[in-house]
Amino acid sequence: MAHVTFWGKPGCAGNARQIAVLRASGHVLDVRNLLAEAWTPARLRPFFGDTPVSAWFNQSSPRIKRGEVRPETMTEAEALAAMMADPLLIRRPLLESDKITMAGFDRDLVAAWIGLAGGPTSVGEGCPRADMPPCQPPPETEQERISD
Repeated sequence: MAHVTFWGKPGCAGNARQIAVLRASGHVLDVRNLLAEAWTPARLRPFFGDTPVSAWFNQSSPRIKRGEVRPETMTEAEALAAMMADPLLIRRPLLESDKITMAGFDRDLVAAWIGLAGGPTSVGEGCPRADMPPCQPPPETEQERISD
């Protein structure tokens, strides 16, 4: 059993399935809102390890799908700046346990890292429902406008 901090997008069906698999595997989760976290480049960068910059991004992000953001052309600094401005660009979930971090939910890597019980092998990244509309940022609240 591991204690895992899980940053995901509230209401995301894929993240809900990932959380269910982790809990069914006996892990204790601290589930947090990826979009509400006060990320800094120094805090976010370790989640990506030595993966290429283009792999840091949520390929389902509306801005990537529309071609507004092209991860394959970005430097590390540009990528982190874009993610600070638009957290929907961040590949999710972000996972942390015992000071080890990971971006994305590659079932084989998660199983090797902290262990996973049997179950659906289709749990991975991306929206599991083809009929879901594209991810949209949550509506800004009055409190968020005041705190900016």
